[in-house]
Amino acid sequence: MPMIRTLLALGLAATLATAPAQAQPTPVTMALDWTPNTNHIGIFVAQAKGFYDEAGLDVQILPYSDTSAGTLVANHVADFGILGSISLLTQRTAGADLVATYALVQTETGRLVFKADRQDIQRPRDLDGKIYAGFGSDWENALIGTMIRHDGGAGVFETVTLGTSAYEALANGAVDFTLEVYTWEGVKAERDGPAQRAFRYADFGIPDQHTNFIGTSDAYLAEHPETARDFIAATQRGYQYAVAHPDEAADILVAANADALLDRDFVRASLQALIDGHYLQGPDGAVGTIDPAKMAAVGKFVFEAGMLKDGNGAPLTTMPDVTAYYSNDYLGNTP
Repeated sequence: MPMIRTLLALGLAATLATAPAQAQPTPVTMALDWTPNTNHIGIFVAQAKGFYDEAGLDVQILPYSDTSAGTLVANHVADFGILGSISLLTQRTAGADLVATYALVQTETGRLVFKADRQDIQRPRDLDGKIYAGFGSDWENALIGTMIRHDGGAGVFETVTLGTSAYEALANGAVDFTLEVYTWEGVKAERDGPAQRAFRYADFGIPDQHTNFIGTSDAYLAEHPETARDFIAATQRGYQYAVAHPDEAADILVAANADALLDRDFVRASLQALIDGHYLQGPDGAVGTIDPAKMAAVGKFVFEAGMLKDGNGAPLTTMPDVTAYYSNDYLGNTP
């Protein structure tokens, strides 16, 4: 009997020694551009529903910080991050290692807003000479000036840089107009007031754009193409699921960010605005797809506005090839 036990033990040991080790999930870091909100909902859904697990990924969603997601990605601190359309164009042109791989929204979510009772504001040209509550970017000046001039005005207005305090200043009448994300601040105004009216950028000479992307670096794509494909495809599934199951998706976002004290009803209303406006999923069913025509148009606009500069801060004299700034190659198959 002792001999038999010894042989069995040796056989078990040999089996364990030759058994293949279970594959460990591949770590992936994702940097947010702001505190958690409905723009991020597909990422949290993909994590909660196990889409990343199924893809063999261990995704860590990094907390929002003062360092922009684009900077974290370009310096290879984060693998992926949420990039603004304009910041992608300007940072990449200046030499940052950034490339968009997923369009968060299919059409522009921003709009120019003012209080609904302002009878002196009926068209963009009426904004000449008025006070704008801004956020401190060159894009705002190019955007607003173009809209006013497109409508026959001079494009002259006063700017007060207030950041997120702009919305309070607009509500109390300290400023005349500002810019907002319709699917967040706009939904809040619809629910809580004061009532607003708005001008859509694309109605007054501004090319439509995707507003935000999920992006990474060319270095990461070169070293981890399959991981990138798995991550983007699983994330795409998350956004598709959020569109199809908005109640559950809202619950997931709120539960995953308990410390943020998100208002579940507001989150649900914001998500519905994203769905109804065909932001997360276009009328053609596109989810995550980057439109080359949109990229070319907004690239041309910011180039002509003098916003595209090289690494030394000199404005470009020739339009760059913006097709290198994005890729649809990592998307999964849409249903």
